[in-house]
Amino acid sequence: MARRIPTARLNNSQEIPVMGFGTGTVWYKPDPTVGFSQDAVEMVKAAIAAGYRHLDSAELYYTEEELGVAIKECGVPRDELFITTKVYQGVGNIPQALESSLKKLQVDHVDLYLLHDPYKTMAEGVTLEDAWKDMETLQRACKTKAIGVSSFLRPHLEKILKVAEIKPAVNQIEFHPYYQRTEDYVRWVQQQGIAVQSFMGLAPITWGKGGPLDGVLSEIAARHGVPESAVLFRWTLNQDVISITTARTVSRFEDYLQALDLQLSEEEMERISTVGRSHHLRVYLNEHFSSDDRS
Repeated sequence: MARRIPTARLNNSQEIPVMGFGTGTVWYKPDPTVGFSQDAVEMVKAAIAAGYRHLDSAELYYTEEELGVAIKECGVPRDELFITTKVYQGVGNIPQALESSLKKLQVDHVDLYLLHDPYKTMAEGVTLEDAWKDMETLQRACKTKAIGVSSFLRPHLEKILKVAEIKPAVNQIEFHPYYQRTEDYVRWVQQQGIAVQSFMGLAPITWGKGGPLDGVLSEIAARHGVPESAVLFRWTLNQDVISITTARTVSRFEDYLQALDLQLSEEEMERISTVGRSHHLRVYLNEHFSSDDRS
């Protein structure tokens, strides 16, 4: 039986499921010549059958076509799904980029559209302020219900907030115990009325296996009779951060969704956070930062 995943309320009053299924990482294609993946379609349909309604893709992932087929075939009404995609290559003409994404997704609008990467946007000669004005136009045209950003630091967000007539609804960032951000950045974003989404939430047990949290997570997971992945997702959710993840096997869904029933004590939360801060791991966008930069 499909689980019901709770929702959070965005600053436009839209409800967003607090756990989402992403079509990047393991389903990401290095370029569009890789071809259509029926396996990805089946995995998205399995995620929907398990209870996921929040589905995340991006122009950069080259998985929008697969997500579109899965949406069409899943048997769940469109208005029960929360669909996100992001603009990356197409920042020079954002309205055109979204039209292309909508065609691949086989829908007439998305629920959330994100500027995928501030560094890519600026590298294409587009200011963040101008890009944001294009995003606002798309929301006003009802091509997307909400707009937001991804991988933005405070200086990037501050540029947008100075000109925004529509405030970003979301900032999707890499966030996990080994990369908790400096200067209470997550809390600052939330104080602006912007929801924080986490990707790479399982990094301590995937990319960071062998780190100082190994024993801590194993101990806490055993105490509660849940997988370590559920502990990590609960740690994220307890901070009012929305979690985006992916999977290559259906069995992972049951593991992940155990986070919904898990209750971690304040002591367990603090232990994960404290030990996590003793080690630094950034998986994404390393080329823009020094090895010890935690911003």
